[in-house]
Amino acid sequence: MPFSTRLRGLILTALLFTPVCLFAKPSEPPAPLRSMLPADFAGWHLTDPAKAAAQPQVADAANVDALKEYGFALFEQGEYTRDTSKLRIRVIRFEDATGAYGAYTFYRRSGLPKEDIGQGAASDNNRVLFWIGNTVVDAAFDRVTGMSAAELRELAKDLPAPAGTANVPPPLPRYLPGEALETQTTHYALGDAGYTRSGGVLPAGLVDFNRGAEALTATYHTRSGDGMLTLLNYPTPQLAAGQERAIQAFLAAGNTPQAAWPQALAESKASALSVRRSGPIVAVTSGSFSVEDAHKLASQVNYTAEVTWDRPQGYISEAAKAGRMLMGIATLSAVLCGGTLLLGIFLGGARALYRRMRGRPMSSMEDMEFISLNLRN
Repeated sequence: MPFSTRLRGLILTALLFTPVCLFAKPSEPPAPLRSMLPADFAGWHLTDPAKAAAQPQVADAANVDALKEYGFALFEQGEYTRDTSKLRIRVIRFEDATGAYGAYTFYRRSGLPKEDIGQGAASDNNRVLFWIGNTVVDAAFDRVTGMSAAELRELAKDLPAPAGTANVPPPLPRYLPGEALETQTTHYALGDAGYTRSGGVLPAGLVDFNRGAEALTATYHTRSGDGMLTLLNYPTPQLAAGQERAIQAFLAAGNTPQAAWPQALAESKASALSVRRSGPIVAVTSGSFSVEDAHKLASQVNYTAEVTWDRPQGYISEAAKAGRMLMGIATLSAVLCGGTLLLGIFLGGARALYRRMRGRPMSSMEDMEFISLNLRN
């Protein structure tokens, strides 16, 4: 075998058995996480670079599944100092404002005093929890002062806000009746873990979050007793109607070993159990309400369909396009006619002036010579 042929064979064999990774483009190192926390605000100074992580277990190892349900995106923690005071801030960013609101209600204990910080806040001695945009902030002071709330409001302004619909909170809370509502007791859930650990009354399987459900619970104090209103929002009224029937059947069957009720539901009075649907929303009452108060509370939940048309920037309707086209055609026709008239006047006038300067008639019609035959009989 010629040497050149053997050499080509060896080269081909080497290429076939060369690992693909030798030819692969070397992977680039991951880009550093962008910090959410400012270096300074209201006289507080960040002592060391903030620690960021994209893993929910770093933020809260005990509630990883709940954080994932709310759309966890990033966690960051920073230590601040001012003179001899210290402040620790933990920040969790979510995919949108819906997840941030849900996580805020998940971590906020019911009944904590309300604070005017961000879009919702609660204080617990030297600890303040608030949310704004798609971010939840947990601030722990070593010593609270009269200016602590104002300082956190300044921090809230420095936090980046998401763009577009990601900054829109969920609409379900606005369907809660305002009368007798304990505002600091709402809990919003998007999955089994968040709903169950927030004190949900119904079994999570009965809510069926796999169908795209949203759950909101709130405590009410009425003359007849205290209880909870649960709102379940589904993508369509048809899905809501099916879940309404399933919940009614579950409650009608009673607390049995085969279908054991959660403790909060088992402790409810039969008079307080009521189920009502309005559009895609199912309202369920429980607790110690009277029949009248339970039905009154559920009847105040009324879905309102809102049809909005978000026009993109620079949008032009078809009618406007047709009108613009017709106006353009008319304008072009007018310009052409006017140009033709001006051109005719210019050319004709110049020719007449030229003839006049030469001593000839302005019109060439007068230059015509007629041939006369003078035929006579």
